[in-house]
Amino acid sequence: MVPGRQAFAGFARGVNVRLAGRVRQRTAAREGGTESARARRAVCEGPPTAGRPSRKPSAVSRQPSAAPSVFPLSDDNPRIKFPVATVALLALIAASWLLIQGAGFDPVRLAISVCNLGMVPGELTRQAAMGSGVPIGPGMACVVDAEPINLATPITSMFLHGSWAHLLGNSLFLWVFGDNVEESMGTARFVLFYLVCGLVAAAAHVLMQPGSPVPTVGASGAISGVMGAYLLLYPRARVNMLFIFVIIFRVIPVPAWLVLLWWFLVQVLTGLPELMRLRPEVSGGVAVWAHVGGFVAGLALVKLFANPRLVAVRRAAWLERRRLVRPAPDRPW
Repeated sequence: MVPGRQAFAGFARGVNVRLAGRVRQRTAAREGGTESARARRAVCEGPPTAGRPSRKPSAVSRQPSAAPSVFPLSDDNPRIKFPVATVALLALIAASWLLIQGAGFDPVRLAISVCNLGMVPGELTRQAAMGSGVPIGPGMACVVDAEPINLATPITSMFLHGSWAHLLGNSLFLWVFGDNVEESMGTARFVLFYLVCGLVAAAAHVLMQPGSPVPTVGASGAISGVMGAYLLLYPRARVNMLFIFVIIFRVIPVPAWLVLLWWFLVQVLTGLPELMRLRPEVSGGVAVWAHVGGFVAGLALVKLFANPRLVAVRRAAWLERRRLVRPAPDRPW
């Protein structure tokens, strides 16, 4: 994450970053009519379309640098069991970043992973012109193709990220909200719920940008679904939020319903200008409608996946903790 984000916009901007680049290296072999299968979408000699500058687009939204940054650190919802699925998902995300994307230290390797395994709406809908693309960096561009792997990208893109800030921001939100939702569903149900919310989020992004040639990566759509589930399951829990304003640091407990509804409102307000046909770029490189779709999916599906018995146990544990931490007042009112 970068300094100077609007409240909760750190997650919004660091999540589902739409990097411009599906990378295929243009080599002498390609000029002869063949190309490397591994680097199938990279262009190393210039952008594929005339008149477009070759540059790496910013994934950071256009918020004033003086705005406070806000992060969730923890909640007062006690953990009953070790969150196996949440930790496994975090491990898969970290392994993908380190082993497939090279931890972001090699720009070409990072670009290849985003381009080949990131989801391109225009490829899924066939509305993006074959061979067209977008710049990803100096001498590199993202080129639209019809490879079979494209059908799997709504899943593969969930485990990829565009930067360390993107990765750490998503991981933090999944860690804070995922464990309690997992305990309310059970391990297997939670994993299925997570994937379904991620797919719905991907569908929402494709619906809003059906012809886009720009790859989308990030776990935020699925994590947004987890946040939606948390809102319905534990609205009265308190989330310890770290507020940072210049050199002032303060942790403030905030009701979960306020944190999550405010975050959702930020996503909707950020995405509304994107509906304007004349300004499709206003989201600042963030697939905000994927966040909205995932969150709504979490709200709609939580009752289907949650186990009432496990939810009752968890709520009892939370109430007991509240009773011990904050004794009942002497007066009933």
